[in-house]
Amino acid sequence: MPTIEANQLTWTNYAWSERGDEWSHAWGGTEFLWWGTLFPRIQSFIPTGTILEIAPGFGRCTQYLKDFGANLIVVDLTERCIQACQDRFATYSHLSYYVNDGKSLEMIPDHSIDLVFSFDSLVHAEADVMEAYLQQLACKLKPDGVGFIHHSNMGQFVDSVTGSLPFENTHWRAESMTAQLFEQYCDAAGLQCINQELVNWGCDNLIDCLSIFTLRNSSLARPNKIVENNEFMREAAYFSFLSSMYHPMHFSGLHRKHQVEPVPSAQSVMISQPEVDRSLLIKKALHTFQQAGTKQL
Repeated sequence: MPTIEANQLTWTNYAWSERGDEWSHAWGGTEFLWWGTLFPRIQSFIPTGTILEIAPGFGRCTQYLKDFGANLIVVDLTERCIQACQDRFATYSHLSYYVNDGKSLEMIPDHSIDLVFSFDSLVHAEADVMEAYLQQLACKLKPDGVGFIHHSNMGQFVDSVTGSLPFENTHWRAESMTAQLFEQYCDAAGLQCINQELVNWGCDNLIDCLSIFTLRNSSLARPNKIVENNEFMREAAYFSFLSSMYHPMHFSGLHRKHQVEPVPSAQSVMISQPEVDRSLLIKKALHTFQQAGTKQL
């Protein structure tokens, strides 16, 4: 059971050999994870004003989020992770950093956040942590603010009598958390879940969930749309194939050309046009796989 204390100890002592990019290998790298899997799912909400990222680690997604918000706030329970982000993004003045206790957002002003984002981190957060975050986010979001949170659905598979799982919890998912519970916590906090995508992660079972939520009175509020996506890892495998064929590192001449051409800074433009152009093929491929591999509930 990944408690707050266990999470803090684990990620403080973790090697971070690739600054978290090691968890993107299934996609062929973090660039393909971002443009192929994450960007299409949050594109309706960015660019925007103020983004809050919870549990950024060493900045795996932060490196992209920083280009889509006028302000970016990162909060992590591990001082080492916050220090790593401060060092990595030291040249960007629109980022601010906070160490929290694993569930508090008291440092965030009320009604200040346009987008809350967390990916591949809060899957290790048990139900009490998720409930605490959602209760506070109901106060932190702007009237039409939105949240995108990747969390555990492992509790769906726990036997109610024995408390055990029918398979090994290889990816250290929170066993008390489910998609249904997330929706209930949203409702209790005055939030409205508007999208939940249950996904498989490194196995055949839908042990994770990507939830989108907003305030109950938001113009974006609507009945929750729930889908089961058993093809999530197949999606990752396809982007890994694209990466193996088309990543710039496979074209040495192109690499030399890029070395002599000026690249606009992230501070002068919100989104680098070459990056957007390169993402189009990936986005189209994702759409095809999502249409083929999702089941609406």
